[in-house]
Amino acid sequence: MMEYAPLIARQRACFASGLTRPLAFRRQQLQKLHDAVIHFEAELLAALHADLRKSANEAYMTEIGLVMSEVRHALKRLPAWMKPQRRGLPLLAKPGKGRVVPEPLGVALIVGPWNYPFQLLFSPLVGAIAAGNCVVVKPSELAPHTAAAVAKLISATFPTEYVTVVEGERETAEALLHEKFDAIFFTGSSAVGRVVMTAAAQHLTPVTLELGGKCPAIVCGDAPIDVTARRIAWGKFMNAGQTCVAPDFVMVDRRIRGPLIEGLQRAIREFYGDDPQKSPDYGRIVNRRHFDRLIGYAPSAKHDADDLYIAPTILADVSPTAPIMQDEIFGPILPVVAFDNLDDAIMQLRDRPTPLALYLFAKDCAIHEKIIAGTRSGGVCINDTVTHMIGKQLPFGGLGESGMGTYHGKASFDCFTHSRSVVTRSLMIDPKLRYPPPRFSLEKLKRSYRFLLGD
Repeated sequence: MMEYAPLIARQRACFASGLTRPLAFRRQQLQKLHDAVIHFEAELLAALHADLRKSANEAYMTEIGLVMSEVRHALKRLPAWMKPQRRGLPLLAKPGKGRVVPEPLGVALIVGPWNYPFQLLFSPLVGAIAAGNCVVVKPSELAPHTAAAVAKLISATFPTEYVTVVEGERETAEALLHEKFDAIFFTGSSAVGRVVMTAAAQHLTPVTLELGGKCPAIVCGDAPIDVTARRIAWGKFMNAGQTCVAPDFVMVDRRIRGPLIEGLQRAIREFYGDDPQKSPDYGRIVNRRHFDRLIGYAPSAKHDADDLYIAPTILADVSPTAPIMQDEIFGPILPVVAFDNLDDAIMQLRDRPTPLALYLFAKDCAIHEKIIAGTRSGGVCINDTVTHMIGKQLPFGGLGESGMGTYHGKASFDCFTHSRSVVTRSLMIDPKLRYPPPRFSLEKLKRSYRFLLGD
């Protein structure tokens, strides 16, 4: 097994020196990251195309542009995020002052996935740098071109004792997880998330897990067909369906089932033409193993194994017990199931593991509130898909099977920060009422304690 203790020891020494703590240093590093992404943009675009056949527009919109926005957001707001916040104290602790001081956790490990191999690695990296940590970054080996580009970018921008990239296969990730970190941020499957959490428990290391799940899209009878179909197709088929928040299946009011399926088919033709394989805007499956897994779900889907191509596919009238309805699809296959009663649809969702996202299409605001109150998910997006995760003012994260912890914007800073409570008391006044022997009877203490504690 590979040994990473010396590398982590160097990062601990760097962190212990206090180098990463000042505001000026953090802002300088964020600016360097911003400039480096601009400098390496062409290489990153080429790498993303090589790994996943992403077009330049899609790669910028879903990867590079989002990271740049995170950096700019952090640069602008970091002074406010770092500022200690005053807190009140109960009478029993006065005279004194209370404050909460945001402090970096230390040395963090960020393990990224292959489906958005730049954005889902660098977005948490922005938060870790902003929070003042040293960082070890592990890109996915399943997106090797992007991993190499990321390694080149980071090695050209930061010293290894501050931020470094460790490339390698599964064994590399396992070796890293045996080491002690102060924070671990993992994006990937629920199965691997359990492995990460088990490893972290050996050192009591806090973890943030961004996982996935079968994200449902509920379409009610009053939803406009064409807009709804376009927005579902856009969220589902970008990156050839390999998106953790992609609509995994559609539950539609039976009265509009046929028109919705027709609308989805129209949207696919509008986006990718009559032959999506020839479209420069339609991606490919990451590797043969995932390709074979997907074809196992839908053998009738139009596909080309040599090109790792699977056409955008709509499956109608899928049984709730079918294999494709049990596991996260993570590909361009969209099952559509009809419901007769919204309450029954809600009950079906309650029986499933908690998804990362839930989508609802309906005009009726009462239905919006009913779905929010009656279901559980990491996030909810009403009358659209995916866009709930691009706002930096909205924390993004999962719940239960879909993960734990949040990030984006201030939440990314908080993710890698310890909120340290500090109380400073005066030495001039020292009332004796809290010291033994008791000055009050128990009954009198009970009557006064709520007042002394500020209830």
